[in-house]
Amino acid sequence: MREILTTLLVGVAVISHAAHMPAAVSPEKGADGDIIAQYEDSLRLLKARIDSMERASLPSVETARLFLPPTFYGDIAGRALRGEQYSADNYLMDMYLNHPWRVTGSDKGFADELDYRSSPDIILGEESDIVDNVAPAAEDPDVIPVAVAVKKPNFWTYKGDYYLQLLQNYISGNWYKGGESNYSMVGSITMEANYNNKQKVEWDNKLELKLGFQSSRSDSVHRFKTSEDLIRYTTKLGLQATTKWYYTLQMIAYTQFTRGYKSNDEFVYSDFMAPFNLNVSLGMDYKVEWMKKRLTGTVHLAPLAANYRYVRRLELATSYGLDEGKHSMLDWGSQLTVDLVWKFSDNAKWTTRLYGYTTYHRAELEWENTFTFQFNKWISTNIFLYPRFDDNVTRDDHHGYFQFKEYASVGFAYSF
Repeated sequence: MREILTTLLVGVAVISHAAHMPAAVSPEKGADGDIIAQYEDSLRLLKARIDSMERASLPSVETARLFLPPTFYGDIAGRALRGEQYSADNYLMDMYLNHPWRVTGSDKGFADELDYRSSPDIILGEESDIVDNVAPAAEDPDVIPVAVAVKKPNFWTYKGDYYLQLLQNYISGNWYKGGESNYSMVGSITMEANYNNKQKVEWDNKLELKLGFQSSRSDSVHRFKTSEDLIRYTTKLGLQATTKWYYTLQMIAYTQFTRGYKSNDEFVYSDFMAPFNLNVSLGMDYKVEWMKKRLTGTVHLAPLAANYRYVRRLELATSYGLDEGKHSMLDWGSQLTVDLVWKFSDNAKWTTRLYGYTTYHRAELEWENTFTFQFNKWISTNIFLYPRFDDNVTRDDHHGYFQFKEYASVGFAYSF
């Protein structure tokens, strides 16, 4: 059909070209413009009718039926009986006649829905976006005001130990083994404030205060004498070198509260700032965390250390290694400090401190040991052992340069 129409239109074009030619080249009989125009209009009408016939031969609804589940449509069977089949009907009729088992349903009940052209109630509107139809509507969340607080990190930790313990011993005057009644008391405060920025810097501070008194009937000069007397401050600033090692600057300063006497002797053997020691050392610290962190502490090794000693009472200068008539001295050497805590169990621990200083001409070595047994939250007992070596004092005929202190006590204790 399209080939015939194309041929006719070509003829129209030729005739139209001839009608517009000059008179010198026009046909002998002349050109009738009206006849040619009418002929062109009739051809255009014929083309429109052919196009409409082609569009009607394959309607959109019938074509869509080819892509739906196999269904029996009554209008297709009716057109076949009347001899009015569309091209799509041939495929469906072939299935109805030769493969009826594939047909799963019929158009009864929804024929009007398929043929939207026959339904006057259907109004085609503007096409909508499928997302608008299936997407859930957004719901505004409930706005709950929340107070935001930004806290500055606290790199400081604090801890302390306190105890006050008493000891009483009574012996009658006629006790068969002899002896002497006495009373004693000792109190201790240990406070720590440590800084650690969790990166490379640590700064540890510890203040130790101890004071103890005792009385005995044999001492007719003194009603009470000190048995324990210490003021000691230790600080160290560390810069991390490895996981366990730190470059450390350490300072230890210590003296005592009050005068020290011996039984039946009025001479003052020690006093506040007599002596006073200040030791500054530069070295490295090793962090001890052994036995599943039951044994913890630090070991300080300082190849360079300076020790300053001051004695307020001139009469005591020579007793502490100073030249006669001088209040102070300064010397250089090396130092070792070991501070450890070993928790045997939840109720028992051993606290030890080993301090050594040498100038290669003289040496001091102190080893403090405290064994604590905690009965409950408030009651504990302590055993204190304190050997000491100092070759800068007058040599004793019995003990030489060694000194020793020991006591046991029970009483109130508190830690945090």
